[in-house]
Amino acid sequence: MKAVGYYDNLPSRDPKSLVDIDLPVPTASGRDILVEVKAISVNPVDTKVRRNRASEGGQPVVLGWDAAGVVVATGPDATAYRPGDRVWYAGDISRPGTNSEFHLVDERIVGRMPETLDFAAAAALPLTSLTAYEMLFDRLAVRRAVTGGAHAILIIGAAGGVGSITIQLLRALTDLTIIATASRDETRSWVRELGAHHVIDHSRPLAEQVADLGVGAPSFVFSTTHSETYVADVASLIAPQGRYGLIDDPTGFDIMPFKGKSISIHWELMYTRSLFQTADILRQREILDQVAALIDEGKIQSTKAASVGLITAENLRLAHEALESGKTRGKLVLAGFPDA
Repeated sequence: MKAVGYYDNLPSRDPKSLVDIDLPVPTASGRDILVEVKAISVNPVDTKVRRNRASEGGQPVVLGWDAAGVVVATGPDATAYRPGDRVWYAGDISRPGTNSEFHLVDERIVGRMPETLDFAAAAALPLTSLTAYEMLFDRLAVRRAVTGGAHAILIIGAAGGVGSITIQLLRALTDLTIIATASRDETRSWVRELGAHHVIDHSRPLAEQVADLGVGAPSFVFSTTHSETYVADVASLIAPQGRYGLIDDPTGFDIMPFKGKSISIHWELMYTRSLFQTADILRQREILDQVAALIDEGKIQSTKAASVGLITAENLRLAHEALESGKTRGKLVLAGFPDA
């Protein structure tokens, strides 16, 4: 089967940073299902792994943790899906990725694809939807009010893939006032279109801008990027006893400024449930199915921002380079493999 992988940790502009390869088609066992991958999207985790995870034993590393496709075979213990079912999922970071024609995945972290989306539009959503949903409802518990805090949430880096779906989930499932950050005209328009009530500029001090909105001190802050640079601002603007969540990999992150207000800090890694085979691993299927229902009801739209082309090494290198620029909005999607 066709696949894209790498052997060496190289910059995305290097032609050898991702290469086209041929691999055997895997066989489904246990609770795995074998999926014919129709479309994928690219996430920051792909670029981080490409730069940092070494190949072992001369074997290529296959990236990709977003996919939409069709079930072609099931393991003997898999009962949720049958061949022909259309599914979507974000996979397991400890296993080979979705940048391949056929892919094995544990059925418990797979959902049924929305009926109203094509494969490309669907592939944009699983990882970011799971990340956003788990942060909002499993970590920050935004349905549980913070006494004295404004019924509001600040999303830092709201125009990216995670921020884009976070805004929509909040509008569909809560009545929180949404304050989004974006620094360019294009991204400011994007987050307003998705449903943000207020937009402020994360290239300027945040606390003063939030105060000028007149909504009060937000009960919740969700930081998606460069979290270490906003510590002082967030500690100043968040409500006492508020809840702060982050998903990026900050260096030298100092939580001491949050002590005075008794702010709780919440990490979210979408792969925790699959990595540790947690007792509630099925929660990810439930979340994907709920998001699919919201899409089919017209309450959420795909965050696909651009189609990069077929799933090839050259196109994936371009997608990685664009993502590493920090200037993308929404999700970059690739669909289909070249004909033999």
